[in-house]
Amino acid sequence: MKKIKKIVVYINGSEGRLGSSFSKAIVENGGNVILGDISNKKLSNNFNAKNSLFIKGDHTKIKVIDNTLKLGLKKFGKIDAAINCCYPKTKKWGQSFEKLDEKHLKENIFSQLGSPIIFSQRVIKFFRKQGFGNLIYVSSIQGISPPKFDHYKKTNMTSPIEYSAVKSGIISITKYLAKYCGKENIRVNCITPGGILDNQPKIFKQKYKKSCLNKGLLDSADLNGTILYLLSEESKYVNGQNIIIDDGWSL
Repeated sequence: MKKIKKIVVYINGSEGRLGSSFSKAIVENGGNVILGDISNKKLSNNFNAKNSLFIKGDHTKIKVIDNTLKLGLKKFGKIDAAINCCYPKTKKWGQSFEKLDEKHLKENIFSQLGSPIIFSQRVIKFFRKQGFGNLIYVSSIQGISPPKFDHYKKTNMTSPIEYSAVKSGIISITKYLAKYCGKENIRVNCITPGGILDNQPKIFKQKYKKSCLNKGLLDSADLNGTILYLLSEESKYVNGQNIIIDDGWSL
């Protein structure tokens, strides 16, 4: 996609399944990436010093975000876009509704919903000073529809209520900020993926696929085309939108 050549994208959560896939797709299409993650896997080893910058740290923290923006600007001279793929969670993440405790509920709600708001604040401040910008969020089909609870029967998997709350919140944040930043040459959009293949039990995959129209669970790379589109000039009038990529699961 020639339209993204030489753009610079800050990816928060770059070592995750989605963040790493987006990063590779951007570089393969001629873009540059600022990789931000608390992990030390160093995805940046797959790239060169010319097209990437890896900043290890907790990118839910203001100081880390601001420092990353500063270093990214110093290296590349601009930052065209930012993608929030960060997915922090506590050790007790994924408990059933009946077993939820107040402490971990508070921590997970803030880390998964509060930290994206903080990320938005810092990135939009930077974009305003720069004069342009493009912010992309990642939600989930659980943010637009309730879980299909039958899919989880006879498995150890759950779909936590706080996950649905957070992911619907991400969509609302997207629309709020797109409107809030109107007339400032800043776009804010969101993608809503279906389930991503990640060693789920066979019975879950079979049930899930029956709710879809073709493939069922998606690979991370299946989202790359939409991300590249949102990063390109071809989507310059797409703003405040939630693009669903779920193989028909939500129909």
